[in-house]
Amino acid sequence: MSRRMTSGKGLRAAMLAAGLTAMAVPQGVSAEDLSAQQIIDGLKVSRTRSLSAPAQPALTQGDLDFVKSVRGKTRSLSLDDRDHLAAIAAQRPKIDLDINFDFDSAALTPRTEPQLHSLGKALTSDELAGSVIMLGGHTDGKGSDAYNHDLSERRAEAVKRFLIETYHIPAANLLSAGYGKEGYKNPADPFAAENRRVEVVNMAAKDQAEKK
Repeated sequence: MSRRMTSGKGLRAAMLAAGLTAMAVPQGVSAEDLSAQQIIDGLKVSRTRSLSAPAQPALTQGDLDFVKSVRGKTRSLSLDDRDHLAAIAAQRPKIDLDINFDFDSAALTPRTEPQLHSLGKALTSDELAGSVIMLGGHTDGKGSDAYNHDLSERRAEAVKRFLIETYHIPAANLLSAGYGKEGYKNPADPFAAENRRVEVVNMAAKDQAEKK
């Protein structure tokens, strides 16, 4: 593996890890069984700074243009696209959802439905409807990098498909990306269950997404 590839991978992992620690979700709430309101609170864009919710940096015009350029893309974003999304996501409101899958499967299961419905209700609420949302799939440390990238991508896409089909969220408002083993939530234990998750990021609020 070349020095460039190695350093690039390290940078992506660092950006993802920074994004997970930069903002509590929401402000320290556990990812287990979040309600629709907790998801709303975690994904709302804070316009002003407060003790409980620091203001998020404004999107640069370049980042906003990039988010718009990849809206509605299907699977297999390029490596550069995923890197750029990860860098933007590190500064945006986000939550982690414990959406568990069976071993070696990207099929949604009945036990995940309550959390998925909470997510759907949140994303169709007055506060979040029209936002551009990224669904970033993550795995634990088992298996090869290539295998886990593909698996995490398919899992993120499964959540995206559920939201489109069940809550009629426009495909152009949802981005799915697979990050495999990058950006562990629990780096001390790469095999921990909490590393197997879908990260939900509010990439652009409705008013930002509608700017010409």
